[in-house]
Amino acid sequence: MKDSLRPGIKFEHRFTVPASKTVPALYPESAEFVAMPGVFATGFLVGLLEWACIKAINPYLDWPQEQTVGTHIDVSHEAATPPGLEVSVTVELLAVEGKKLVFAVAAHDGHDLISQGRHERFIINREKFDARLSAKAPGG
Repeated sequence: MKDSLRPGIKFEHRFTVPASKTVPALYPESAEFVAMPGVFATGFLVGLLEWACIKAINPYLDWPQEQTVGTHIDVSHEAATPPGLEVSVTVELLAVEGKKLVFAVAAHDGHDLISQGRHERFIINREKFDARLSAKAPGG
């Protein structure tokens, strides 16, 4: 990681919600999910928050050798968002504790604050991470 990776980094990411990111699409194998309303799924919202954090800090890493993985998420999902609306995600790097990064995250759909909370990521060396994962995999 570069010396410039410090608390205070802010980033905004925008994403228009397609039908493929709604609750019925989250687990199409689940009859329960398929029967639910076609609104932005919490699982995809979490991924969008992570994506914004990744985009915020990638310029401060030795990408792609250094990457980050999510290790903790504590966020609300406060309002439903239909497909077609643009979601604006804002993130701020609050702390750099060794390789642990702590972010404040929030998302708004142009009508409502839909999410807010905290997210943690950990900086990894991709080659070492893949080696450990390979050893853990069945037959590895």
